[in-house]
Amino acid sequence: MFDNKSILITGGTGSFGHKYTKTLLERYKPKRIIILSRDELKQYEMQQIFNQSCMRYFIGDVRDFDRLVQAFKDVDYVIHAAAMKQVPAAEYNPMECIKTNINGAENVIKAAINNNVKKVIALSTDKAANPINLYGATKLASDKLFTAANNMVGSSETRFATVRYGNVVGSRGSVVPLFKKLVKQGATELPITHPDMTRFWITLQQGVDFVLKNFDRMQGGEIFIPKIPSIRIADLAKAYAPHLKHHIVGIRPGEKMHEIMCPGDDSHHTIEFDDHFVITPSIRFFGKEHDYSTNELGEEGQLVESGFEYHSGNNQDFLSTEEIISMDEAK
Repeated sequence: MFDNKSILITGGTGSFGHKYTKTLLERYKPKRIIILSRDELKQYEMQQIFNQSCMRYFIGDVRDFDRLVQAFKDVDYVIHAAAMKQVPAAEYNPMECIKTNINGAENVIKAAINNNVKKVIALSTDKAANPINLYGATKLASDKLFTAANNMVGSSETRFATVRYGNVVGSRGSVVPLFKKLVKQGATELPITHPDMTRFWITLQQGVDFVLKNFDRMQGGEIFIPKIPSIRIADLAKAYAPHLKHHIVGIRPGEKMHEIMCPGDDSHHTIEFDDHFVITPSIRFFGKEHDYSTNELGEEGQLVESGFEYHSGNNQDFLSTEEIISMDEAK
């Protein structure tokens, strides 16, 4: 579906943008891939890797509505990956997080509608489910905005959906690069927040593939959630340095012991498919009736039991230390 199409990625110089661009170039023949971000150095560095004739690099910020309107001209598909993501940074700079993650989301929505973009997928996070930190709260607000946007389109064919998943193996800000760095520097112990802490675990390529698939699946208004394994933080440290002791540093401000992707309070809106869940809109879309139990690919799902929760602590699939290493190598 991306052959001869124009695709724009906000925050496109990040880990996701690099992998998504690489995948698009390998599998499709896009007309344009537009990387929109505010960091000129990262854009310069990315241009050294991806310099194909279809590549375009736009300096811009999702806080700037006028710039987005200009950048979205003649664009078919948008992936909204730009966000302020670091939990502690968001706690200490709350207004900056709100301006990017909430106001920026609103600007992306309005610019997409103004330019009749066909489909928009916003990247979310497990921290948006039952949030306890500002980052998660702003992403929950963003999720709600992208769902409600399907009521704002009027006669336009623009559709909006959201993808929510957990920690990405080896991404910037992940604990994995830190562990590797400490081991390389000859550390005698590894810092872990809590031995019982768990997280959902997904590779960057799996995340990219899931987003690609959901452009085909989406009807508009869904929150797509992949079925992925969990890891224990203590097992993660053991996987990279089985010979080192662990130093318990405590849970940081805004962190949870376990992460949730499908809250129990949303169980009456949650449909289970073979390899993913969909949280359907809690609001009605005027003039549009969707049967979310069957998606645009013809895949069929079933409503989960009342009170069902999908969180990293009760997940049926936990990675062993060997599988953690194997997943890292496959990323």
